[in-house]
Parts: sequence; structure tokens; C-alpha cells
Amino acid sequence: MSAPAVELKDVHKSFGKTEIIRGASLSVQPGERVAIIGPNGAGKSTLFNLISGRLAPTSGDIRVNGQRVNGMTPYRINRMGLARSFQVSNLFTRLSVFENIRCAVLWSLGHRYAFWKFLADLDDANDRAEQVLEMIKLDRRRDVLAMNLTYAEQRALEIGITIAGGAGVVLLDEPTAGMSKSETRRFVGLIRDVTQGKTLLTVEHDMGVVFGLADKIAVLVYGEVIAFDTPEAVRANPRVQEAYLGSVLADQQVAGAGH
Repeated sequence: MSAPAVELKDVHKSFGKTEIIRGASLSVQPGERVAIIGPNGAGKSTLFNLISGRLAPTSGDIRVNGQRVNGMTPYRINRMGLARSFQVSNLFTRLSVFENIRCAVLWSLGHRYAFWKFLADLDDANDRAEQVLEMIKLDRRRDVLAMNLTYAEQRALEIGITIAGGAGVVLLDEPTAGMSKSETRRFVGLIRDVTQGKTLLTVEHDMGVVFGLADKIAVLVYGEVIAFDTPEAVRANPRVQEAYLGSVLADQQVAGAGH
């Protein structure tokens, strides 16, 4: 049996005397799509930062593809096959869509800095960038500067950069935040397509996205994973309803009625 793609064992994270993550444990199998939900302040972004190496745990173990990554730098974890996006787009705004993607594929193809090489001559990098552009449906916008894209297009480009290096484990932090309902529907389809066969962890507040995308849901409340199961089981879990889900679904139903 293969090792979990992402595994957390009794992970704690404190900032001074404030404990944010309080013994979180989670085991995500290769190819699973997992949504991490919970109220504001539950520690979701902190958990992502721990998994991706931006923070080191105070105690506990974090493993990616069976290898312990505690204290590793983000770039080392990335080279082990884990990539993540952020809540705020982090693009080269004055480069074209194509150039942004090409930058993201260089390392995975073995290219290092060399002043005598021209990027235009790197056929493998150019071909891979074109493939990613087609996957994220921005091939017709390839020569547009990233700063001139619509918000939804910028988010799609962010996804493209995240997957461009071929990582098998993808972390998406609130990928549909700020999108309209129609944009969200299209974007969920895009995420589903580009993460086919990959392991996906996503932090998401839109329950429609969560239930439409995730194989399993992890519910984080006050730094603890209080449930980790299928969407149907999580929806029916009394503890989850009491702690989080019931009020969120009720709020979204009210918001929908208001429109």
C-alpha cells in the first residue's frame, strides 16, 4: 500500500502562548480531493502554511509522500512534488500569460539559470507552457499581460502556475473567493479537470464548491480536525452541524433567497 500523499500526526502550532493548531491529525490518500472547511480563525491557512513549509510545526509530524517535511523550506517541499496557490494572486503582472507559465515549468524540466540560453529556444519548456495554457483555457490569451486579465482569468493563471511543474499534490487556498456564481461554476470544472489524477487539498468557504468538488471533507474547528469523511457523512454529523456547518448552510440559503 502506498504512503499517504499528505499526513499530519498530532500537529501543534503555537505563536508565543497562543496555540493555533491543537493536535491536528489527517491522512490524505493519493488522488483524493479533500476540502478543508471551518469557521474564520479555525487555523485553515496556518495548516496550509505548515504543510507547504512556510511555517514549521511546534510539535507533531508532517509527511508528504511518506517523507517527513518538518522544518523543510517551501522550495524543497515543492521539489518533492507539492505545489500551492494563495488567497491573493501572485503573478508576474508585466509578463504575458505564456511567459508566466513558462517561468513555472523551467525547474521541473531541468533548466537552470544560464545567461547564454534564450528562453525562446527551450522547446520543451515552450511546449509544456502551451499545454498548460490549453488546460486552463487561456491559450487565446497567451500574449496578454497578466495585469490586463480579468479577475477570474488571473485566478485561472494562478492555477496554471501551480500545476505547471507537474506536482502530484496541489494545495489551493480559497480558489473561488471573489468570483460570481457563474464564474465559480466554470472554475470548479476547471479545477476538476486540471487536478485529474492528482491529490488536491483546498480551503474553501463556498459549500456549493465543497460538496461539488471534494471526495472528502476535513472540518477544522479551533485548530482541531473534528471530522474527516465523505461530504454526505460530514453533512449529517451532529458535531459538525453544531460547530459550523448548520449555520453556514443557513446563511448561504438566506443569501440565495435574497437574490
